[in-house]
Amino acid sequence: MPKQEGQKSKLLALLRIFEQQTDENHLLNVPQLVEMLARQGILCERKSVYSDIEALNALGYDIQLKRGRHGGYWMASRTFDLAELKLLVDAVQASKVISARTSKKLIRKLEALCSEYEGTQLQRQVYVDGRPKTDSQTLLYSIDALHTAINRGCLVQFRYKGSSAVRTVSPWQLAWENGCYYLIAYQDEKEPAGIRNYRVDRMSSVTVLGDARRGKAEFRQFDLPAYLRKHFNMFGGTEYRVTLRCAADLEPVMRERFGREPVFCPEDAEHFHFDVPICVSQQFFGWVCGFGGKVEVTAPAAVRAQLHEMLQSLAE
Repeated sequence: MPKQEGQKSKLLALLRIFEQQTDENHLLNVPQLVEMLARQGILCERKSVYSDIEALNALGYDIQLKRGRHGGYWMASRTFDLAELKLLVDAVQASKVISARTSKKLIRKLEALCSEYEGTQLQRQVYVDGRPKTDSQTLLYSIDALHTAINRGCLVQFRYKGSSAVRTVSPWQLAWENGCYYLIAYQDEKEPAGIRNYRVDRMSSVTVLGDARRGKAEFRQFDLPAYLRKHFNMFGGTEYRVTLRCAADLEPVMRERFGREPVFCPEDAEHFHFDVPICVSQQFFGWVCGFGGKVEVTAPAAVRAQLHEMLQSLAE
């Protein structure tokens, strides 16, 4: 083996040792490094290891030395620190749309970004309200295909909710809401044409087509945050300008839900009201009822009548 190739192999082997087997609490001295390299069939002298460590530092790797008894070298800086990796692992574990198998696969890859000692701390179990994770094994590939279609401005085809029928839509944006990915798209296959949303984990056989997407005029002034605010749990419905009368202590809750746009009009010390566009659905009515009478729909009359009818049906 030529000398230069041997040196490159040695540097790479040394780097892997630092990445996988050292951290601030697990140091390796030069004799230990020489022994580890020898186990891989790379024979070297101590003096050359010092030169290799200098070379790795010159290449941008942060190899630090702690002097004194029980001292040694370790990889001090990484792309992600341990706290950041724990946060990423928690997000993967908590997501209900990432299957258990895919979660394990992603976490194994995240473990490779820290030492093997720190990696044992990444096998954390975080779930959201005890909800089961999806059994979809193709979600990541569906998301990748949708991103490709959006970037290229192309149509996509897919099957939805286990149906054998193939849908063709014009993809424009992806959104994350209520722990799920949603595709925001324009559909004109059937009437009425318009903007629709689809849960990505319920899509299968996602295929990017060569035809240009449609709906440019509809998405020219599209406001995604406003769209998410008026669709409760991403369910559609007829859009109304709804007036809500709320107890005064609900102002922070309403601001969190509807943002800074609505003008809150105080009525007295105990109530305020405001108007917002809402796609009225059973999920919206459920949200109103969840406040136990502290939120009242005062207008329009059609929405009040729908809410009354729903409550009457439930009472019966």
